[in-house]
Amino acid sequence: MSTLPTEEDPRLTPVLTEDRVCTGVTTLRDRIFLSYPSADRPGVQVAEALPDGRRDPYPNTAWNRAGQGPDGAFVNVNGLRAGPDGRLWIIDAGAPQLGARQVPGGARLIVIDPDGDRVHRVYHLDAAVHPTSHVDDVRFHDGVGYLTDAGAPGLIVLDLDSGQVRRVLDGHPSTVGGPLVADGRPLRDPDAGEVQLHADQLEVSPDGRWLYYQPASGGMSRIGTRWLDDPSVAPDELGRRVERWCDTPSTGGAAIDATGTIYVSDVERRRVLALAPDRSVRTLIADPRLVWVDAMWIDADSRLWLPAAQLHLTAGLNGGRSAVDYPVRIFQMPVDAGPPALDHL
Repeated sequence: MSTLPTEEDPRLTPVLTEDRVCTGVTTLRDRIFLSYPSADRPGVQVAEALPDGRRDPYPNTAWNRAGQGPDGAFVNVNGLRAGPDGRLWIIDAGAPQLGARQVPGGARLIVIDPDGDRVHRVYHLDAAVHPTSHVDDVRFHDGVGYLTDAGAPGLIVLDLDSGQVRRVLDGHPSTVGGPLVADGRPLRDPDAGEVQLHADQLEVSPDGRWLYYQPASGGMSRIGTRWLDDPSVAPDELGRRVERWCDTPSTGGAAIDATGTIYVSDVERRRVLALAPDRSVRTLIADPRLVWVDAMWIDADSRLWLPAAQLHLTAGLNGGRSAVDYPVRIFQMPVDAGPPALDHL
C-alpha cells in the first residue's frame, strides 16, 4: 500500500473549480480552455473559462451536441492544447469511451483559430486507427504531429501539410500498458476487469531530436524523431530504435519545460515527479489534493497547471461505482522554466 501525502504544499494554488471531471487545461494568450471527457456524465466537452466564472461551449454549442457527430460535432474529446502556431488543437478519441468501438470518421485532430473562434482544419485519423483505438494526445515538431493510442497500443504520425497519417510501433512493447495503480489500489472496470491504458503520455525534447512516450502504467521510452518522420524506415528497424528511458509509475499526465525536464504525475502517490535530461528523478511536489493529476500544462509565465481530475474515481475505472468528490479542482504552481518554443507559445 502506497503512503499518500498528508500535508498541503503552500506552492499549490487552486485556480479553477469544476462541477465535472476535467482532464485538460490549456492557455492561449489570455484565454483558458478546458476539456471534459464523458467519464462522469455527458455534457459540454470543450469550454472556455470566462473571467466571470461561466463556461462557454467552444468553439460553439453545435460542436458540443451530445450524441451527435462526427460531422461537425465531437465524439469524445480526450484532450486539447495550444500549438506552436497559436491555434487550439483538440484531440477527439473517436470512440464514445475507453473500450468502445471507433465511430467511423470520429478519430480526428480539430484545429480552431482563436481569431474568430472558427474551425481552421480537421485532420482525419481513420487510416491509422484500429476498431479499439482511443486516440489520446498530440505533440508537434517540424511540420509533424505525433499522437498516442491508448486503446490499441501504438503511435500515429501525422504530416501537418498533407494530412497523411501513418501508424507506427503498432503493438510494440514500449506502447503496451500494464496494470494501472492509483492511490495504492489497482483500477477495475465495471466488470471488475483489469484496466489498461496503452500509449498515453508523450513529449518532444526542446531541440526536437527525441520523442518521449509511455503507457499510462509507466515505463518511459524514447525514439529519435528522425526515425519516426521517415516513412521509408521499416517497422522492425523502427522498433530497434526505441530506447528505454525511465521507470516511471502509473501516470495521469505529463509536461516538458524549455530545459528538457519532463514532469509526470504519479497517481499512485499523489505527487509530481521531475525527470531531468540526465535521467535523474526528483519529487517536485507531493500533496493530498493532487488526486489523479491528468494532462498538465506549462504557461508562458512558468506556471505548471495541474487538473486534479479524480479520473480513477469515475465509475468506468472504479468497478462501476463513482466516488468522485466534487468539485474537481485545477491547481497552479511555479516552476523554473517556461515551455519549449516548438511546443507552444
